[in-house]
Amino acid sequence: MQVPVLVEPVGEHGFRATGGEPIRVTAEGATPEQALANLKEAIENRLANGARLVPLELSGPAEHPWLPYAGTLKDDPLLEPWKEAMAEYRRQRDADPDPP
Repeated sequence: MQVPVLVEPVGEHGFRATGGEPIRVTAEGATPEQALANLKEAIENRLANGARLVPLELSGPAEHPWLPYAGTLKDDPLLEPWKEAMAEYRRQRDADPDPP
């Protein structure tokens, strides 16, 4: 398994290697290679102590029930007059100071 790791200089004579989620671990060393080796050891120690990396399958959100009908009226010649009529009705309702 390979994970992306950030290696950066710290101070005058050292380096830090940091792994991101889900393996949030940081290790330092005198050289980039030593920092990486220390990071690898820290991760392996966590795994040896019972931590596990496992895949988790997610189903995601359910499809909206109206999605199959999206865009079905785009070529209908009555679509624009219908949208204009709805907009006019909304303007009238919004302007009514005493709605029912």
